[in-house]
Amino acid sequence: MSVRLVVTFTAAPGKGSELARVFRGRCAEVIQEPGCEQFEVFQSLLDPDKLTLLELWTDQAALDVHAKVNATRPPLPDGLRSGAGEREDYQYNRTR
Repeated sequence: MSVRLVVTFTAAPGKGSELARVFRGRCAEVIQEPGCEQFEVFQSLLDPDKLTLLELWTDQAALDVHAKVNATRPPLPDGLRSGAGEREDYQYNRTR
């Protein structure tokens, strides 16, 4: 069963576009991982410092491998994020 993650986070004031740019580079890396069907960042039109990361993994095992790989990546540059963000996990069942 596919796993959908919705991760929302806030950039430091005025840093939304810079954080989105950095995340696009990370997205290009992660989408190459086995089992990754989507890994995209979206920047709010109403609040440019609010971003949402949408992830779709073929199954929990692929997400678990990603978590291990992600732990080896260098952190994002300091000063771009404000707070830890929020993550919601969903079991993905396509309805259309």
